[in-house]
Amino acid sequence: MSHPGTRDTAAVPEAATAVEVSAVGRRERKKQATRAALRAAALRLAVRHGVENVTVEQIAAEADLALRTFFNHFSSKEEAVVAAAAAGAEALVAEFRARPPGESVLQAIREAVLVVMDRDDAVGRDHIQVLRLMQHTPALVRQQMAVLTAQERALADAIADRVAAGDRADVYPQLCAAAALAALRVVFSRWLSRTANTEDTPALAALRDEVDDALAQLAAGLDRPGTPGQRPAAQ
Repeated sequence: MSHPGTRDTAAVPEAATAVEVSAVGRRERKKQATRAALRAAALRLAVRHGVENVTVEQIAAEADLALRTFFNHFSSKEEAVVAAAAAGAEALVAEFRARPPGESVLQAIREAVLVVMDRDDAVGRDHIQVLRLMQHTPALVRQQMAVLTAQERALADAIADRVAAGDRADVYPQLCAAAALAALRVVFSRWLSRTANTEDTPALAALRDEVDDALAQLAAGLDRPGTPGQRPAAQ
């Protein structure tokens, strides 16, 4: 018990800790905001001029930040552009983890995809833009593969947690993550190809139908019988 005129020394460390935590939180939010500004500037310029016609100096200037700040967050313009895809990939895994535990794996993936694509914020809009950009920009392939690999690993971990796969040697989480993401890449490619020559975004209802169809086929199994009597194609 503290007496009048004395300092409660027990409260001092607690108060100091709270201030430190608050400061760390502010720094992290500022860091995330800076990264998001650079990511948005890179994507905006890449869509407007093409990735090959954009420099890191232009990206920094577009974001009203120093060039040194750019390199504190990204190693190249390609990485900065594809960062929008990384943000979307991380959002998908986060939404998957947030789904009710009673949902099946593929149902949870379906709902997570539609939530992310329907988001009316920078993550949702930029994710669609960068998916379209990556379809016809070979220079982004290496960064795209890095994003896909990280997403597949994160989704496999989330699937393992959902199905309580105690044995990490179980192939199911990795196999399911790889198959589901491959199916979604096919769906997104078909969905975006409908407006390949315009700035319009295809209707979300069409995406919903294609996601449903692709995941239903995945759930049913991909094996189909061959056609009896059909001769192999000539080599």
